Amino acid sequence: MSSSLQAVLTRIEELTPQPLALQATAAAGTTATSGTSGFSDALTLATTPTAPSSSTLSDQASTYSPAIDAAAQRYGLDPALLQSVIQQESGFNPNATSSAGAQGLMQLMPSTAASLGVTDPYDPVQSINGGARYLREELDQFGGNTSLALAAYNAGGGAVARYGGIPPYPETQNYVSEILGRYQQLVAARGSA
Repeated sequence: MSSSLQAVLTRIEELTPQPLALQATAAAGTTATSGTSGFSDALTLATTPTAPSSSTLSDQASTYSPAIDAAAQRYGLDPALLQSVIQQESGFNPNATSSAGAQGLMQLMPSTAASLGVTDPYDPVQSINGGARYLREELDQFGGNTSLALAAYNAGGGAVARYGGIPPYPETQNYVSEILGRYQQLVAARGSA
């Protein structure tokens, strides 16, 4: 690759904010599929959404509210928790793709999506249902502990079990903290409405 192209790609990576889901995946030791190059990673990052304003997020969340509510009811989750995970994972971008290969609103890895019966992770309804089911499984595995389930959603259940709690990955710790903070805000807003 020419040095000028490499410089442009490097600059794109510097200017493109990485969602925490991407940062957490990298820190958790998840590797991108073999054969990826800096060029394809830069293109993936360049297509990752920038942080939308809170009013935009509210509009996007309302777009998916029927699917969020249905999946939350099906899997016994609070819709506000599911909405908080989606916001953290993809910023409500149904076409989001991480450099590690996680796809769609709920940022499911292809093998996880397949195990959950998701045939099109970019289909918002399938992604929300698959992610809700996966979150329910993690909650069940970790005795209903929301923090541990979120850590498992991000870093994998094996990492949570290995460390006996939230893994010491800063990105996973931030991921859990940010989702729980957003979740508390949504619950408080719902209570005051």
